[in-house]
Amino acid sequence: MYYIALLFYKNRRAFITKQKLFNRKKIGELIMAKTEYLTAPLPSKKTPAGIPYILTNETAERFSFYGMTSILVIFMTTHLVARDGSLAVMGAERAKTYFHLFKAAVYFTPLIGAIISDLWLGKYRTILYFSIVYCVGLLLMVLDITRLGLTGGLILVAIGSGIIKPCVSANVGDQFGKTNKHLISKMYSWFYFAVNLGACVSMLLCPWLRVRCGIRIAFGVPAALMLIATIAFWLGQWKFVHIPPAGTGLVKETFTGDGLKIIKKLIPIYVLIGMFWSLFDQSQSAWVLQAESMDLRWLWITWLPDQIQFVNALLIMIMIPLFSYAIYPAINKIFPLTPLRKIGIGMFVAVFSFVPPALVEAQIVVGTKPSIGWQFFAYVILTAAEIMISITCLEFSYTQATKKMKSFIMAVFLLSISLGNAFTAVVNVIIINEDGSSKLAGPSYYWFFTIAMLVTAILFIPVAKRYRVKDYIQDEAPAESST
Repeated sequence: MYYIALLFYKNRRAFITKQKLFNRKKIGELIMAKTEYLTAPLPSKKTPAGIPYILTNETAERFSFYGMTSILVIFMTTHLVARDGSLAVMGAERAKTYFHLFKAAVYFTPLIGAIISDLWLGKYRTILYFSIVYCVGLLLMVLDITRLGLTGGLILVAIGSGIIKPCVSANVGDQFGKTNKHLISKMYSWFYFAVNLGACVSMLLCPWLRVRCGIRIAFGVPAALMLIATIAFWLGQWKFVHIPPAGTGLVKETFTGDGLKIIKKLIPIYVLIGMFWSLFDQSQSAWVLQAESMDLRWLWITWLPDQIQFVNALLIMIMIPLFSYAIYPAINKIFPLTPLRKIGIGMFVAVFSFVPPALVEAQIVVGTKPSIGWQFFAYVILTAAEIMISITCLEFSYTQATKKMKSFIMAVFLLSISLGNAFTAVVNVIIINEDGSSKLAGPSYYWFFTIAMLVTAILFIPVAKRYRVKDYIQDEAPAESST
């Protein structure tokens, strides 16, 4: 009996601990039985459990999108066929116009996605349902490489890709509460790293597949990756925080009081940022077409004209840590580096990104074939501007939106990309003469956008100075039943 009593005494603490754990487990099971999903972040100093699924989804989806768009202009000018199978390709200026109209649509539909998400479906179901639409659009482009298949596929991709955009970006921030909000900035950097990992691999691979395996395979691989992205997101459903849709209360919150003030404050910022996107997205159109007239032998490799785009994504992955841990801290020692100051500096950096292509075009006009390495130099400048503008805007847009307006404000930010691409498309329509020549021939085209970017960067300074920052972060609360 003595030994039994002694054994019990020594193990009583372990027994009590196990009993407590058992009770906690039972309570946890009861809570989970009562709730379908977590509807608010739980207090934690760690990275939220749903983040790996979000990053996997984003990597695969961006592979899909950038893989398809990397070969899109070359497809329209080289591979497009008629119903009878004969070539029916577009001219360069028309292909650029179609490309930028498509990109404008991709970044306009997020406004619809935000409304659907915040009023009705919520972010998770909006992302899942329209990812399926996205998959169908890519599949259509694989099956039909005529203008009909191109048009139908791009419409579905614009709807699917665009509608999920504000929800995916806002869903990242929704996983964090006040306890771990200090991790949001770094997590958006990793989110952007995932974007560019997928983009880098796809922009190297898909042009190679276009040449070696044919255009259908080159479109088919991005379609397969989008299916993988959709499955990865579905698998993470139990790990995510599902912020319930705000319902009709969103309309009142958005267009009255603080909501309306926030929109009015942000719109001038986003309109000016639109000019950056006008320049940036031409790296997938004008720069690709320019590369066809350049010496593609560089670094002991003969590149494809639509392949050099991978440099942007590669540089992003290299330069994000450089900016986060070296450049930004160094600037902070000189003056406080606020989000709006980052964006402002980035806009002035962007001015210089079109100078190398302008100089290259001047050489092409006299018969010379300059090295594709010149575009690498341009990408270094463009990527530095992108890091300061795009990543910062993602975080800034999330924190400046009230708790029910996260997706909507993210969609308003994405409209700046649509605006920039619409501006490029309009310019390309206006400059075409009746004989097919351009009013901005040669380097004049690039100098036009350089000057436009400089004027915009200067205008951004007084607008940013007048802006008053107010952050909104999701509350932490026990989980409630989702609606």
